[in-house]
Amino acid sequence: MDHYLRQRPVEGPFALTFSEKNAQRIYDLNEAAEWAGLTQGLSFADARALCPDLASDLADPVSDLRFLNMLARWAERYCPIVSTDGANGLLLDITGTAHLFGGEDDLVSDLLARLDRAGLSARLGMADTIGAAWAVARFACDAHKSYGRRQTGIIVDPGDSVSALANLPVMALRIDPQTSNSLRRLGLSTIHDLQQVPPATLARRFGSTLLTQMDLALGQAMEPVTPRRTEPRFAARITLPEPIGLADDVLGIAGKLMQQVCDRLEAAHKGARRLRLTAQRVDSDNQTTEIGLARPMRDPKRMTRLFAHAVEKMDAGFGIERMWLEAIETEPLNLTQQSHIDRKNRESEALADLLSRVGNRVGFENVQRYLPAESHIPEKSFVIAAAAYSEPAGDWPVSKRRPLMIFPPEPITGRDRMPPQHFRWRNMRFSIAHSEGPERIQPEWWLDDPDWRSGLRDYWRVQTHQGRRLWLFHTPKVSHLHVTTWFVQGEFA
Repeated sequence: MDHYLRQRPVEGPFALTFSEKNAQRIYDLNEAAEWAGLTQGLSFADARALCPDLASDLADPVSDLRFLNMLARWAERYCPIVSTDGANGLLLDITGTAHLFGGEDDLVSDLLARLDRAGLSARLGMADTIGAAWAVARFACDAHKSYGRRQTGIIVDPGDSVSALANLPVMALRIDPQTSNSLRRLGLSTIHDLQQVPPATLARRFGSTLLTQMDLALGQAMEPVTPRRTEPRFAARITLPEPIGLADDVLGIAGKLMQQVCDRLEAAHKGARRLRLTAQRVDSDNQTTEIGLARPMRDPKRMTRLFAHAVEKMDAGFGIERMWLEAIETEPLNLTQQSHIDRKNRESEALADLLSRVGNRVGFENVQRYLPAESHIPEKSFVIAAAAYSEPAGDWPVSKRRPLMIFPPEPITGRDRMPPQHFRWRNMRFSIAHSEGPERIQPEWWLDDPDWRSGLRDYWRVQTHQGRRLWLFHTPKVSHLHVTTWFVQGEFA
């Protein structure tokens, strides 16, 4: 929620919603909505009934996850081991680093103060076990919060986890809601209540998972912090001494940023597939544009040229003062030996640039190429694939028995087993000078193809007096019916 409100401040109750089983539910809500009695997961219709003044917008979980990962990178200033905890939490292992900030109290104060200045609310718990810290942050802090108070932090002294967690609800043990509801129906609503029940009784009724979670929270079992896997970021940024507004100037700065990004890509043996350029104006409004690449690339000059069309459409306003460039999608790209006489490589690069320019305008999925496929069925002898995500076929199977062009069958007159000597096709009259065949092709019996329900086909190659060389076929299994049994399906060169 804070990620959304930092960009679009809202007064009064506000909630983000998501769609679940044809119903809108609350994904997250601000403090005013919480004090109005709304909770996450509540249907939006019920929420509006409880709070008629509730405003809403659609949630963007992908953007929220990206923001959480950014916070995780920022939190590494306090300790080297940081991991994400669900969709809205961070887990920091500050073992051996608290003294660098003057102790645990000073570290917590500094962290909460910086989050507050950034406009982020936080509930922080510190304990000697992960389970205890998680429980305190998510349940004990809520008991201390008040309206308008953005930050709350609780530090549990080493060895005091049992007493600190005693009065917290059983959900603080990180158990599933079904088990929690079952425990409450039995009168076991707090962790202290669970401790009064023999472990064997709990294990027989709820399994070993409940006991394991209790041991982890109370420090009777070890639970290491698994640091998140950090992917290298290929990005560059610049703050300009004076605002700029001309497209050529923006493109020139983008070229310098592109060089830095490509140097990092080369060091990691990667190539970019999608790039994002962000320009911040003097009024703090961001102009963002993205381009895709037809294949992995790290050539700064060629990649910068692809931004030219998008940069011309940017609204610089009163000037641009900051710029960011980031490769948001990358793929492995190893070094290749190149030569100034490598004509094939230059042609491949020119084709990739063309596909990139066209794909960015009409969509990469709309730029397609034909690829050969192994099938004796004529319609399945090729496939259509997006050109940006496939390689051209090096060697198409060449057969004099197959036409250059294949199209859906088009009927012509005739019901005999031999090709009709005279027929009409596409409003043109033809007469056969020579024919060769038949070539019998059976359908794939294991597939129900509507186009082949007429059974086997006998194909003929015919030369017409009019100069056209056509590929005809006859369906003998339906020849006894009063229907057309001859079709044209291809044309030879």
